[in-house]
Amino acid sequence: MSKTLTEIAQQLRDANKKVQMIYAFNGIGKTRLSREFKQLIAPKNDDGEGDQSELSRNKILYYNAFTEDLFYWDNDLELDADPKLKIQPNSYTDWLLTLLKDLGQDGNIVKYFQRYANDKLTPHFSEDFTEVGFSLERGDDERSGYIKISKGEESNFIWSVFYTLLDQVITILNVAEPGERETNQFDQLEYVFIDDPVSSLDENHLIELAVNLAGLIKSSQSDLKFIVTTHSPLFYNVLFNELNGKTCYLLERFEDGTFALVEKQGDSNKSFSYHLYLKQTLEQAIANNQVQKYHFTLLRNLYEKTASFLGYPKWSELLPDDKQLYLNRIIQFTSHSTLSNEAVAEPTPQEKQMVKLLLENLIDNYGFWQQLEQNDNRN
Repeated sequence: MSKTLTEIAQQLRDANKKVQMIYAFNGIGKTRLSREFKQLIAPKNDDGEGDQSELSRNKILYYNAFTEDLFYWDNDLELDADPKLKIQPNSYTDWLLTLLKDLGQDGNIVKYFQRYANDKLTPHFSEDFTEVGFSLERGDDERSGYIKISKGEESNFIWSVFYTLLDQVITILNVAEPGERETNQFDQLEYVFIDDPVSSLDENHLIELAVNLAGLIKSSQSDLKFIVTTHSPLFYNVLFNELNGKTCYLLERFEDGTFALVEKQGDSNKSFSYHLYLKQTLEQAIANNQVQKYHFTLLRNLYEKTASFLGYPKWSELLPDDKQLYLNRIIQFTSHSTLSNEAVAEPTPQEKQMVKLLLENLIDNYGFWQQLEQNDNRN
């Protein structure tokens, strides 16, 4: 039965599970679900009494795309000043940074960041923790001037701030007696909602992050509950194998804008028929003449998975005829653009037809797909 995201949030709350994992494609509504869940756990106070941000963080901590919006670059090019990543001043960031500073956690933020980025790339907090500069350490007690890091490195840094906070939260709440805890600011905390912290990681670091996060969750001995959403099959599968006692779901969105949260068993390949789901999504887009840029990513994903299964060293070897032409076009649509003037236009009718041709090539020429469909029909 289809539901609104508010009803999906209520379903998650009613489940009352220690760990709930949700798999969904990008654009389905994971981030909106995190906001709906936050509103459910800590509804806005209409009478105006109390600090709404404080009321919210007392009940739920969450990481999503909006978390990254709290950080921005100060590019003072006119004065040739060093670029610094600044932190939006509001009640939440003031609370967060003061807390981490008081707990002496800046060193741990640096440690976690370098684990996922570059061990020579070092963040430097200002004394009041309102801005961060980044330098490259040269190993001879010298360092570069402050540099502007990439968007991916920036995302990793922001995740490292949140991860450090989460580590402290779990450690503090593991002390059973509230009177013996280092701080009582987390005593009322009920939920941690983590939405897709993996968008900028390569596979090795993605696996490491998943293992570390799973270990942190497993170390929690309090009544704290965790909800983790992701679009990454690899991240999902690592968490699935690392965590015990979790409840797993697939989040789906229908054409009328409603949703379904379907409980599943097994990792993404077993429980979601992941390859077939991608194939079905592409076929539907082709049939409705609604092929968009992200469908090239799904198509590439299918080729990569098929090549890996069949033992091909490069997925491009599965492409038909003029392989380089098709490869260049797929890469054009699936590479991350960093400059606005590099933005890729919407697919032309010919490019949409190419998606159809390449999908048919994969299905018609590789028995792997017939086998998958037969297995799926038996289940």
